[in-house]
Amino acid sequence: MARYMPITGIDCTVPSLLIDTEAPVDVLHDTAAYRIRTVTQLLETLSLDEGISRDALLLRDFARVLAIPLRDGCDLLDVVARRLQAQV
Repeated sequence: MARYMPITGIDCTVPSLLIDTEAPVDVLHDTAAYRIRTVTQLLETLSLDEGISRDALLLRDFARVLAIPLRDGCDLLDVVARRLQAQV
């Protein structure tokens, strides 16, 4: 595994956002958990609010915004899993 892994979901030939795959596992996990927990809390808050507009464009854009930290968290958890598998 390369030391620096680009995050997924960015369509460019030169990645600028990278994950340090050699960072301590607890730091990688905490960073992933923070991003996933943030998305979860926001979705839970939105699910309780009945006054939110259901405009299709707004919901599409909102889904894109939430997908970014969720995808980052999944990328980080993937690195954690690979690191843990390498220890076995």
